[in-house]
Amino acid sequence: MGCDAHEISVVITDNDQIRQLNKRYRKVDKPTNVLAFPMHEGQFGDITPGLLGDIVISCETAQKEAKTANIRLAERISQLLIHGILHLIGFDHEVSKSDAGKMEEKSLELLRQIEDNHDLNIF
Repeated sequence: MGCDAHEISVVITDNDQIRQLNKRYRKVDKPTNVLAFPMHEGQFGDITPGLLGDIVISCETAQKEAKTANIRLAERISQLLIHGILHLIGFDHEVSKSDAGKMEEKSLELLRQIEDNHDLNIF
């Protein structure tokens, strides 16, 4: 069985930058923890079929959330990265409770594969 390679780019930034992106692309004028920009959708989605998209993570917000959850920053970054990747491949927790449940289940499955801390959950 073959495996098609797909690429993503990940940008780690601060709250000011992610707030600007959130405002421009989602019309929400506040920082957030992660944004995902799929590249396989829309009019030009077939230009680079191997590129799934971009994920932008606010290190400031991730650090704050890690401290609140009493976990390491690297663990929080893993959670956010998985969340972003799932958005890139079509999961959307904002559609319905059922879709949110499916995304949470897949997030936990992936998190268990990459993190040693098996008590780590998503939030």
